[in-house]
Amino acid sequence: MIRNKTGAVSRGIIYVSLFLLAVIWIYPLYFVVINSFSAAEEVTRGVYFFPRGVTLENFAYVFQTPLILTGIWVSVARTVVGTVLNLLFCGFIGYMVTVKDLPMRKWIYRMIVATMYFTSGLIPWYVLMVRLELKNNFFLYVLPGAVSAFYVVLIKTYVESLPPSLEESAALDGAGTLTVFFKIILPVCKPVLACVAVFGAVWQWNAWSDNMFLVTDANLQTLQYLLYRMMQSSSMSEAITGKVRIEPMAVRLTMTCITVMPILLVYPFMQRFFVKGIMLGSVKG
Repeated sequence: MIRNKTGAVSRGIIYVSLFLLAVIWIYPLYFVVINSFSAAEEVTRGVYFFPRGVTLENFAYVFQTPLILTGIWVSVARTVVGTVLNLLFCGFIGYMVTVKDLPMRKWIYRMIVATMYFTSGLIPWYVLMVRLELKNNFFLYVLPGAVSAFYVVLIKTYVESLPPSLEESAALDGAGTLTVFFKIILPVCKPVLACVAVFGAVWQWNAWSDNMFLVTDANLQTLQYLLYRMMQSSSMSEAITGKVRIEPMAVRLTMTCITVMPILLVYPFMQRFFVKGIMLGSVKG
C-alpha cells in the first residue's frame, strides 16, 4: 500500500509539472492570439486571459498594406519552392551515397557531413552570394539551402534500412538510376521525406537574415523580415507604411499571429509522418 501511494504521489507530481510546463509554453502563443482579436485600445490597457472587444480591425489594417501582402506571397513562395528543392536534392544525394557503384561515395558523404561542423562565416558567405549574383534575387532564398547535410544524413540512413531487393529487382527489369529513385525509392521514403519537409518548411518560413543582408528590393522582402523591422522600430508606422498609428502593439501582435499560424496549422497533419521518419532515420549512423 505504501508503494502504491508513493507511486500515485509521484505520478501526480509528474502530471502537475507537465501541465504547468505546457501552460508556460502555450501561453505566449495564446497571448498573441487573444490580443490579435482584441480591440486596439484594450490591448494598450492589457489583455491577458480572454479577448476584449473582439474585432477583426487589426487584421484588416495589416492586410490593407500592400507590402504585407507582398511579404506573405514571397514567404509562401520561398517555403514551397525551397521545401520542394530540399526534398529533391537531399533525397537524391541521400540515395546516391548509398549506391555502392558510385565512385568515392564515402568521401562525398564525409565532405557533406563535415559542413555540419565547419562553416565559412558570414563575410565569405556574403561575398559568395554577391559573386553569384543572388543579391536582390529570389533564388537567394531557395538555392543556397537546397542541400542540407542533416537532411542528407536522415534520408541516407532511412534508405539503408530498406530491403536491397527493392532496388535489385528494379535493376533486373532494366530500370536506370533516375527510374529507381523516382519510382522505387521516393514512394517508400514518405515518412522520412515528410520529416524533412516539416524541417525544411519551418526553416524557410522563419528565415529572415538572408533578406536583411542581401535584399533591398521591397517586392522581395519576406513576412518575417517585416516582422523583425516592426520589432526593431519605435512604431508600426516606421516599419511598414509611414502612417501614424496610435496603438502599434496591437498591430505587432497581429502580425506575429499571421506569421506563426500557417506553420502551426500545417504541422498537425505532418505529425504522424514526422515522428516515424525521425525515429527510422536515426537508427544507423
